[in-house]
Amino acid sequence: VLTDGPGLPLGVAVDGATRHDMKLVDATLEAMMLKRPEPTATWPQHVCLDKGDDDDAVRETLKEWGDTAHIRRRGEARQAKSEIPGDRARRWVVERTHAWMNRCRRLLIRWEKHVENYLALLHCACAWITVRAAELFG
Repeated sequence: VLTDGPGLPLGVAVDGATRHDMKLVDATLEAMMLKRPEPTATWPQHVCLDKGDDDDAVRETLKEWGDTAHIRRRGEARQAKSEIPGDRARRWVVERTHAWMNRCRRLLIRWEKHVENYLALLHCACAWITVRAAELFG
């Protein structure tokens, strides 16, 4: 799931459980429903990912899409915690959105055999999160 600043889902990609997340970065970016503004020098597009996506291929993919990548290298988070107390990871918004999606029991354990059915449930959960966030923010 790719999210924006307040944690609203923008794009969803589904694959097998043994597939690594970094292989789905391009598919997730392609699955975005909203047209994003073109990145400029004053308003660049940012993508925050965790250290599991720390790979040069992921960085190249994000550069091709015109995004500024914020990916922690392995061991970098621990060093930042020791240097700056209270330093907070930028990826917490994505993790919070995943936690909201885990409230839907059908998504937490995948019971659907067909990808289309599971993807439909993911879209329903994303719509539910968006409606709840609209009540909160607006």
